[in-house]
Amino acid sequence: MTTPARNRINRLIAAFAIASTMALPSPTFAADTQLDKMRAKVAAFITDKMEKLGGSRIIYKVDSDALREAVTTDLRDDVYKTLREGRIAFSGLVIRDGGVELKIADAKGRDLLTRKLASAAEGLPTQALTVTDAGDGLIRLAPTDAASAARLRDLVEDSIAMIEQRLKDAGVTLASVQSEGTDRIRIFLPGMMEPERITAIFAKKVKVSFRLIDVTMSAEQAQSGTPPAGTEVMFGFKDKLAYLVKASALDGDDISYAGPGFASGTKEPIASFRFNGRGARRFAHITAENVGMPFAIALDDKVISAPVIREPITGGSGQISGNFTLDEANSVAMLLRAGSLPGRLGLVEQQVVQPAAKP
Repeated sequence: MTTPARNRINRLIAAFAIASTMALPSPTFAADTQLDKMRAKVAAFITDKMEKLGGSRIIYKVDSDALREAVTTDLRDDVYKTLREGRIAFSGLVIRDGGVELKIADAKGRDLLTRKLASAAEGLPTQALTVTDAGDGLIRLAPTDAASAARLRDLVEDSIAMIEQRLKDAGVTLASVQSEGTDRIRIFLPGMMEPERITAIFAKKVKVSFRLIDVTMSAEQAQSGTPPAGTEVMFGFKDKLAYLVKASALDGDDISYAGPGFASGTKEPIASFRFNGRGARRFAHITAENVGMPFAIALDDKVISAPVIREPITGGSGQISGNFTLDEANSVAMLLRAGSLPGRLGLVEQQVVQPAAKP
């Protein structure tokens, strides 16, 4: 779930209210260095404005306990998928003490599982595991301390991206959003003397849902008459059309990654996403049972895409298109990530900062 450095820099440029473009070096290290420099400039600029104008200081804490729970659940699902694909006999797959335990009687099976998981995690610091052989076929798998720290950094970064996007959507253009310590996020808002107006924006978690569209009647008929039980009318994010949708078949909690990109054929901006193991299985089941049916992807109460299911989608990933601009595709991807962030942000402090006294 790491946010690409180029996109993070673009968001910071928007927050800094600089109407310009920037050519970035291709190496990741150089991009990260550029990001750090830009953030330092933003922080200095906002701090100066806070001293002159006063404003609001808000601190949030990410839910690290929910993160640990999500990480171990994903690990269990990945282990189960690997076991089934490798046809490895096992028993007693359970989550315990921040890790996953199971029994594999066959030594070759244990070795095969370990090698497959190591191969899947290669080059991904957040996926590194420790494997402990407890004897009698019992093995325990758990994220390394470094992997857990990397996942927490990613969660904080994604939370910052979500905060920046929600502030932008609310028309707040002068703000600094930065990490503070390992699990806290600090927001400075120069000239904003009512911090509760901002905290209200984040009091509601983004709701991502995947819904089948009811084709027994049109949305217009449902609006003027009696809609089928368990349905509701939603409107399009971009096209403003009315859609008669059924209850949520799958929620955004199972999205493990979302990011902007371009369609391979048309090169139009899209938002791509990937499910965790549990979500991938549910998505495959839903699409297999509903080939030929329209399927709505909604953020809160807006339909952002309504494609027709052409075939079962078993790979656990998909893409959302809708005549987006690149900024809109980036916004949709950020909101998809926000909808899947483990738990809510906890408000630690909101404070009004008075302007510094004039000499």
